[in-house]
Amino acid sequence: MKFTCPLIVVEDMGISRKFYEEVLGQKVILDFGANITFAGDFCLQTRETWAGFIDKREEDIKTEANNFELYFEEQDFDTFAASLRQTDVHYLHDVKEYPWGQRVIRIYDPDMHIIEIGESMAAVVKRFLARGLSVEETAQRTQHPIEFVRACL
Repeated sequence: MKFTCPLIVVEDMGISRKFYEEVLGQKVILDFGANITFAGDFCLQTRETWAGFIDKREEDIKTEANNFELYFEEQDFDTFAASLRQTDVHYLHDVKEYPWGQRVIRIYDPDMHIIEIGESMAAVVKRFLARGLSVEETAQRTQHPIEFVRACL
């Protein structure tokens, strides 16, 4: 058995598609109208059709559960964070840096699914090395193997 992709339910496919394409830069690879698949291997499905698939009423499908997220990584995190501020997104939280040095932002999509955009760990490593940390110090700080840090050089 092979896991294929997550599917999230959306109220308005046009609004959601625009968000994922324009705000997050995702590319649609399959479009079936009520269901679309993005190159990053996740799908959107309309609430109406999803309710029919699972034999539920549309009002039984909840939003803003805060128990699931789609995770994306960005190489040029600073530029992305600045461009995100020019949009009308609903933030769960602004830039937050974790102890291992990775910076992330969490926002909600139009249907209140959590979207996390994290700085790629390769970018974190390069940022620390550019600040003058050694390979060993960077590996320790990022909690990544020395081999990974060296591969980022």
